[in-house]
Amino acid sequence: MATPIQAEQFLAQANLFLQALLDWEQQLKSASWQELTEVIQHGRAALFSVDMINGFCHEGALSSPRVEGIIPAVVEVFQGAYAAGIRQFILAQDCHTPESVEFANFPPHCQKGTAEADNIPELARLPFADLYTIVQKNSLNGFLGTELGSWLEQHKDLQAAIIVGDCTDLCIYQMAMHLKLYANAHNLPLRVIVPANAVQTYDTPVATAQQLRILPHDGDVLNLMSLYHMSLNGIEVVRSIQAD
Repeated sequence: MATPIQAEQFLAQANLFLQALLDWEQQLKSASWQELTEVIQHGRAALFSVDMINGFCHEGALSSPRVEGIIPAVVEVFQGAYAAGIRQFILAQDCHTPESVEFANFPPHCQKGTAEADNIPELARLPFADLYTIVQKNSLNGFLGTELGSWLEQHKDLQAAIIVGDCTDLCIYQMAMHLKLYANAHNLPLRVIVPANAVQTYDTPVATAQQLRILPHDGDVLNLMSLYHMSLNGIEVVRSIQAD
């Protein structure tokens, strides 16, 4: 039988760990497109964007100002990737039906045929938007029940996967871990790279959660914790990706 958690000891240890998380975040270094030049020139790099759609950025029950706030950084990554020579843009996006069982855990959102399920205009109007491969997903994991698994099987030569979007602890985490674990299982030298400035999650403070009788969701803690856990699993978490 597990020993009951002692609150005072737990909180003291948690405080030390949270400080370590902050120290880890402070030392994150930026990457550059230049270091990926050879991989990109051989067509072995792809940009994965997750849920950068209206329903998480601009409107609807699950839209978040925190997620909306990363739009400039996400657009910059898209533009930087294209300028560097990347031509594979995979956009995994929620596209639910009214019967989606996920609505038992989250409010109805991003339903097929609604504006919520559309690309944010900031990405839709980029001049290379015709290169986007849109993957409609019905769960947090973009590889389940979609054609993305087949795409990955056909691109085992992929050597760099850059991931941007939301939410860090949900769909981003699932995407990054799936790619990394797939590569590990097949002994593939795939770098999975997550620029911290281009991912984010939502926030539900404890007081708000208590009023609504839902689970709290500390956006700052869970965002940082998820990035750290990805790093523990061999995913490259960088501060940003610079042009030079």
